[in-house]
Amino acid sequence: MREPLLLPAVALATGLVTSLATAALIPILRRQELLDHPNERSSHNVPTPRGGGIAVIGSVSFAWLVLGQAGLVAPGVTSILLGAGMLALISWIDDLRGLSPMLRLLAQSAAVAVGVFALPETPNAFQSGFGLALYFSGVGLLWVWWINLFNFMDGIDGLAGVEAAAIGVGLLLFAVLGGGAAPGQGLLAVAIIGAAIGFLVWNWSPARIFLGDVGSAPLGYLLGFLLLDLAVRGFWKMALILPLYFLADASITLVRRLFRGERVWQAHREHYYQQAVRRGLGHAAVVKRVIAADILLIACGWTAENGWGAVSLAASVVIVVALLIMLSRASRRLPQVRTELHLPQ
Repeated sequence: MREPLLLPAVALATGLVTSLATAALIPILRRQELLDHPNERSSHNVPTPRGGGIAVIGSVSFAWLVLGQAGLVAPGVTSILLGAGMLALISWIDDLRGLSPMLRLLAQSAAVAVGVFALPETPNAFQSGFGLALYFSGVGLLWVWWINLFNFMDGIDGLAGVEAAAIGVGLLLFAVLGGGAAPGQGLLAVAIIGAAIGFLVWNWSPARIFLGDVGSAPLGYLLGFLLLDLAVRGFWKMALILPLYFLADASITLVRRLFRGERVWQAHREHYYQQAVRRGLGHAAVVKRVIAADILLIACGWTAENGWGAVSLAASVVIVVALLIMLSRASRRLPQVRTELHLPQ
């Protein structure tokens, strides 16, 4: 089989390209003064370049395009890249001068509308139970929410990159070795893994560059496609468990802010990972805890799709709840590695 040789090759190529391109972007963004400046909603005090997502999305898109042209992945990847490119363009404009929440939402909805038709046409219980119109509407809303929450969770050094890599690892293992054997999806996932790790070279605490919306929005879009592809093929437990920490942190925080009547589209510092940083836990310390939880979630997803569904789902909830409690109770006395916090604009 060609795939086992392709997997490390794709990971290495996307990782190197992303790392080198990110290194080249840092001085360019600084010269153009495309910096994330500290403000009243953040605690970082060093202006840092944002826009590193150009390297990440560029390398992933190129890898996916080559794989698609080679016939190694499903033809629908071209549509997904079209949606991701459109979203990256709008998000870059948002990084440069800011756009209204409504315009961003319209762009995300358009990208999702393109992507929904690229999902596998596999009959499933959700489709038969709700009807096609309601089914596709529900899938679209979930996808749009995932794009936004991934953007919301890109708030400290290394967090978004680590989560992207962890989800990619889970998808790769399941695609190549698990019950959801799909070598093509494994190749798509490994491209994201390589790019995420390549970016983390520069984004790990203390970060020298941030993703920016140009990175977090389309990266969330691409990950959403892979997760939804897994779900519609019947492996919904794996698709739910892998991103469960991000889903829980963002969703719980949103609901709490809604009940308080706050403007949920405005930047804030109320996510659990942000609370931990405010209490003195460094960025790297927070992300390491997330890595530990993600490793356990990958294992839970695997067992959930291999005969231990209820037990694994319950265990994954316990893992995420324990992580949220740990972050919300982080001690101020812990050594502070770095307390800078950047927020999506």
